[in-house]
Amino acid sequence: MVSFDSQHYPYSSQRMVTYAKKGMVATSQPLASQAGLDILKKGGNAIDAAIATAACLTVVEPTSNGIGGDAFALVWTKGELHGLNASGPAPNALSIDAVKEKGYKEMPTFGLTPVTVPGAPAAWAELSDKLGRLPLKDVLAPAVEYAREGYPLSPTLAFFWKKAEEAFREKLDGDEFAHWFTTFAPDGRAPEAGEMWKSEEHARTLELIGETNAEAFYKGEIADRIDSFSKEHGGFIRKEDLASYKPEWVKPISVNYKGYDVWEIPPNGQGIVALMALNMLKDDDFSAGRDDVDTLHRQIEAMKLAFADGHRYVTEESEMSVTSDDLLSPEYGRERRKLIGEHAMHPSAGEPPKGGTVYLATADDEGNMVSFIQSNYMGFGSGVVVPDTGIALQNRGHNFSLDQEHDNALKPGKRTFHTIIPGFLTKGNEAVGPFGVMGGFMQPQGHMQVVMSTVDFGLNPQAALDAPRWQWMKDRTVMFEQSFGAPVAQQLTRKGHDIQVAHMGGGFGRGQIIWRNPETGVLAGGTESRTDGSISAY
Repeated sequence: MVSFDSQHYPYSSQRMVTYAKKGMVATSQPLASQAGLDILKKGGNAIDAAIATAACLTVVEPTSNGIGGDAFALVWTKGELHGLNASGPAPNALSIDAVKEKGYKEMPTFGLTPVTVPGAPAAWAELSDKLGRLPLKDVLAPAVEYAREGYPLSPTLAFFWKKAEEAFREKLDGDEFAHWFTTFAPDGRAPEAGEMWKSEEHARTLELIGETNAEAFYKGEIADRIDSFSKEHGGFIRKEDLASYKPEWVKPISVNYKGYDVWEIPPNGQGIVALMALNMLKDDDFSAGRDDVDTLHRQIEAMKLAFADGHRYVTEESEMSVTSDDLLSPEYGRERRKLIGEHAMHPSAGEPPKGGTVYLATADDEGNMVSFIQSNYMGFGSGVVVPDTGIALQNRGHNFSLDQEHDNALKPGKRTFHTIIPGFLTKGNEAVGPFGVMGGFMQPQGHMQVVMSTVDFGLNPQAALDAPRWQWMKDRTVMFEQSFGAPVAQQLTRKGHDIQVAHMGGGFGRGQIIWRNPETGVLAGGTESRTDGSISAY
């Protein structure tokens, strides 16, 4: 059983682990977590609470996600774990040739070209229909209220909002971007901490989604607006792409790590990267401690090897030249582990034998638990807001390759390699609980560090999140939070790593954890000290 003691990490913010019995919502924004708790208290289950929180986050943390983004979920209910892949495919008109005809040599970052079909609204509707208890309209009501009446910005939100607004003013030029500025910088600037922001258009879109179970978004009024705007500005997405979309229920994938099963959504997500790294290290002894130089060295090297395979092979699973089972086989894990020596390496993909994001966690007193992640990608996404809707569209297509021979090559109707990943931990036939760390390619690295902090080093949920993190960037370059201290950095440098030091919060991800004690049903939650993290519980 995961430790429920009071152990805390010495470099933490000293925020205490949260305990509760009836229900818990952990997320990066206090208003959103409270909205989820309100739904629990009104008779909703953990699934309803997750939907309410996710919808609310599109309003109160638009710097990281939106209605026009994608979502993934792992849901524990009635003793089983279910996976939902709500990432959208490339539009049918979007092809390598079509992109190159626009003059691009690689997929652009902004504008309508990298826009793929948004999956988040469909995820809310699917979860509500299959596993929720309350009507979707009622579950989305808190988000509608915040959008219509407004809310004051929290400090971290205001920081990233201003940063995005300044970057967009420098990079984005053209009529297709004008509505982003009128929506998110209505006074000619980003709103500041404590200042109110609201969007009646966002509120009305959420109402339509709730009233029609997302049909308005994919086949009705909202779909028409997206289609019209895309045609006007040379985009590829059409109403037919939206109308044909449906999220996919998938079988989660896992590896057993020292008695615990660690679960992720299968490709096209990058969760398999975390599993591959853990698979390499599952027989290693880390008794020297979490911050021991050899511990960190082995973690970094395993993650580098896992990413090399991830970037080479991971895309829509049917398009992969190898299978998830190939990449997660014990034999392949052992072969990759043999490559980890005493010095830092330049990683390369192996040959397996053939065979901008928000994360939230919820739990209720019936045993339901949800690990949910949602994103527009790179903060506000494409920089495009559809007029009269408040919808900021994602730019997930940016991750496609324009190399015809690459596994992740762009094709019409194909889903790209995806960064956002929810995680879940079980032991035997019991749920331990949901966990996640958002933040681009930091996510699998954060997953591995959180799992090892929990399983190998016995940290409680809050301590596991507060512990200093590292992030492999490329080649031998690794970014470390300064709280690790100079001696660790110096010793790793002698092993060949190029260590760069940054402040806490500087790109090291933002996580949430809820563990359940199987004997008492008591919930233990941790939330992110690197942002405006919040747990609401009762």
